[in-house]
Amino acid sequence: MTSNDRRLGDRILAALELALEQEHLDVAEHLARALEETLTRFGGPDAVDHRELSAGMLQAFDRLDELRRTAHRLP
Repeated sequence: MTSNDRRLGDRILAALELALEQEHLDVAEHLARALEETLTRFGGPDAVDHRELSAGMLQAFDRLDELRRTAHRLP
């Protein structure tokens, strides 16, 4: 296990990717919120997060949007 694999956000991202692959929308929604929470938990409620989202996170959020549209039959 690499040091990056031990970070909570990386583990949540891996679980999110699996939920998306298996098309479990409800689980993916919860995991996406958990991932967002891990990205913003430092610095307090008024802090601005200056970190960039990784390519993997951006792809996962795009896939989540696509799964939402498919599940709700949106264009």
